[in-house]
Amino acid sequence: MVSRGTARKRLVKKAASKKGPLNKKIRTPGESKKFKAYVKDPSSGNVKTVRFGDPNMTIKKSDPKRRKSFRARHNCANPGPKTKARYWSCKNW
Repeated sequence: MVSRGTARKRLVKKAASKKGPLNKKIRTPGESKKFKAYVKDPSSGNVKTVRFGDPNMTIKKSDPKRRKSFRARHNCANPGPKTKARYWSCKNW
C-alpha cells in the first residue's frame, strides 16, 4: 500500500514533468513576461508558475553601476522564497 505522501509526491513530479523542469528559468517568447520558472510551493505542495522580467527591457548586468543599483533596489541580499518573482530576478543578476 502506498502512503498518501508518496502518492502526492508522484503526482507532483508527474505534473512538473508535463509542464517543464522544476527550479529552472525558461524563456517565454510572445508572452507577457520574459521568463518563467516552475517551482514547488512548500506550503501547499503544488507546482506553481512564476513569471518575471519585462520583455521590452534588456539586462545590462555587465555595467557595475547598473548591477549595484538593481540589486539594492530589489533587496537582492535577501531575495525571499523561490515562489516569488524577486528571487528569480535577483538570481539573474
